[in-house]
Amino acid sequence: MVDYEPRVVAMLCNYCAYSAADLAGVGRIQYPPNVRVVHYLCTGKVEIIHILKAFEAGADAIFVGG
Repeated sequence: MVDYEPRVVAMLCNYCAYSAADLAGVGRIQYPPNVRVVHYLCTGKVEIIHILKAFEAGADAIFVGG
């Protein structure tokens, strides 16, 4: 069995998903180390170039949460 962990970039909205991730951190709940969080004021500001650059930098998956 191959031990594969995808590299995930999470693009999170300040008022929704990022607040939840921050609250998890305050509660000392850990998320996997292969998830990288990018903080946005609003996920409406995420442009396709940001997603393409993340893939170009080696991301296997993108999560946009808002």
